[in-house]
Amino acid sequence: MKEYTTEFIRNVALVAHGSAGKTMMAEAFLHYTGATTRLGRIEDGTSASDYDEEEIRRRISLYTSILPVEYNNIKINVLDAPGFPDFVGEVISALRVSDGALVLVDAVSGMEVGTEIAWRYCNQFNLPRMLVVNKMDRDNANFAKALESVSQNINTRLVKMQLPWGESQNFKGVIDLITMKAFGSDAKTALEIPAEFKAVAEQARAELMEAAAEGEDALLEKYLETGELNDDELVRGLKNVVRSGTFVPVVCSAAGHEIGVGKLLDAIISLMPSPIDSVAQQAQGKNGVEKLFSSDDGPLAAYIWKTTADPFVGRMTYFRVHSGSLSADSRVWNQAKETEERMSGLHLQRGKEQIPVKIVHAGDIASVSKLAVSSTSDTFSDKGHPLTLSIPDYPNALYRVAVGPKTQADATKISSSLTRLCEEDMTLSWHNEKATGQTILQGMGDQHIDVAIRRAETKFQVGLTIFEPKVPYREGITKKATAQYRHKKQSGGSGQFGEVHLRVEPLPDADFEFTDELVGMNLSKSYLPAIEKGIAATLITGVVAGYPLNNVKVIVFDGKEHPVDSKPVAFEIAGREAFKLAVHDAGPVLFEPIMNVRVVVPDVYMGDVMSDMNSRRGRVQGTESEHGNTIVIAHVPLAEMLRYTTQLRSITGGRGYFNMELDHYETVPAHIATDIIEAHKKEIADKKVE
Repeated sequence: MKEYTTEFIRNVALVAHGSAGKTMMAEAFLHYTGATTRLGRIEDGTSASDYDEEEIRRRISLYTSILPVEYNNIKINVLDAPGFPDFVGEVISALRVSDGALVLVDAVSGMEVGTEIAWRYCNQFNLPRMLVVNKMDRDNANFAKALESVSQNINTRLVKMQLPWGESQNFKGVIDLITMKAFGSDAKTALEIPAEFKAVAEQARAELMEAAAEGEDALLEKYLETGELNDDELVRGLKNVVRSGTFVPVVCSAAGHEIGVGKLLDAIISLMPSPIDSVAQQAQGKNGVEKLFSSDDGPLAAYIWKTTADPFVGRMTYFRVHSGSLSADSRVWNQAKETEERMSGLHLQRGKEQIPVKIVHAGDIASVSKLAVSSTSDTFSDKGHPLTLSIPDYPNALYRVAVGPKTQADATKISSSLTRLCEEDMTLSWHNEKATGQTILQGMGDQHIDVAIRRAETKFQVGLTIFEPKVPYREGITKKATAQYRHKKQSGGSGQFGEVHLRVEPLPDADFEFTDELVGMNLSKSYLPAIEKGIAATLITGVVAGYPLNNVKVIVFDGKEHPVDSKPVAFEIAGREAFKLAVHDAGPVLFEPIMNVRVVVPDVYMGDVMSDMNSRRGRVQGTESEHGNTIVIAHVPLAEMLRYTTQLRSITGGRGYFNMELDHYETVPAHIATDIIEAHKKEIADKKVE
């Protein structure tokens, strides 16, 4: 591959709902430009983009692949992103390093859920984009209906830049409204527009010209005077309105047969911005925020947008150079890890193919292997000029599972493997839940978790099993109570003796407080630390249901000791048992986490979502309206939200999404608490039998 400097580079993400044809479009780009000798097929597992074993097995894209193509002396870095909602983190990462986006729409299905999500993130990144109505050769393909479905779901104005030359089985090519020529499967041969499409094409060109005129004052003035713009002026105006986001141009294609692919590549080059034309990046430096422009002469700033573990080549790190340039064997500074890394083995990645390169210019995307500590979202810079580029906001991982090792050997590798998984995927997270003793893995949905578990097995050789996570309940008391317990043990030799009298009280403003009201000489204060130790151990495991006990004050007010047999261990046991007895008399209750939930759904689903919330013991706090969506704000017990990701998708056809955070704890209703306590007793009984 030739060396391309900044002005000759385009970085474009392919985004859409699953099955809209993104991967086949990338394949068509590769084949059309001569990068491959044959068109790969998803069904055969031969596509350059979906090369991971799991992608081939599932026949869907799971990870973003980068596929550079060379066309008319321009290098286009095509980032093929997944369409399934569980893998939205990959979409966000791809858009973070792109300067524009191609949003694909199936000519039969129209605007689908994954496309809506992708469009929303394109808005967040303020990316120029083109709409591609793909699969125009499918049965029942309808260009007008597909466009209408998009128009109903977005606020941006669409303008047709092409018209389909027929539809469905009669789809022969595209009618280009700039050149006013028709192009068949051989995009290089311009043909006259068939007579039956002439009038429609002229009307559509007039609308295109009107949109282009808005891109520049001089063009608007000429258009108002003459009612005409030449082809160059038309492209110039379109470039401005596309990059400003005023209009989104619409083209059409049948990527599986490479129809419309050549004209789409032309449009990418002419309308999508190069890194030079893109918005300046903000970076945090020593002396505050710095503005960075894509130039080899600027300070080095390269953003890591993806890392992968490969059993054959080791860790692969994908980055985009936003400023400065990188050469092979150079040393770079990672400010987040405060470590210097050596860039040995720079590559341009094309699917799984690695193309060695000596220098990576500003604006380009490349990869490097076997770095020591750098991970996704880190920044490479010069040690003398450290910089940190911004990290995009990723959605909270809300689908939870408990994970455990398959074998004893796997147990030692769980923590490191989960950490590496989460370093690669910003929408995965894990933690140890103290209240339940479980290791919790969180992702975007069941598919996301399933892929992560399989990845742990194949890439890190660690076997994991998943379970339903327990809810981190808390135990508490509602009133004062006193109790006493005597521990006496005599079995020959030195005995054990300790007697503790204590009182427990609710403590709303703190987790635990231990004090005494000892008077006289019945009990020496030297035994208080042992008593507190026994109680503290009980607080962790709880008294009634096996969950941590909080918000309790313990006062030791009396006791008895023996001059020979009293020992700290005796008072540790006596204190623990006296505490348990007191708690049972202090109105013990279970507290459950209550989440503050924000659910965003199209207006038509609001009633169904509200009804479902009520069935989950939710209390709706209010609603808000936003662009045809309703935001439902509610307080809902976490116990009712464990599988809400899947259920909300079912209710709303995948169009609803939500986030939640812990708000407070509330008492568990008595009938539910009884079941939890009984389940705990049964679990203890089963363990004793074992």
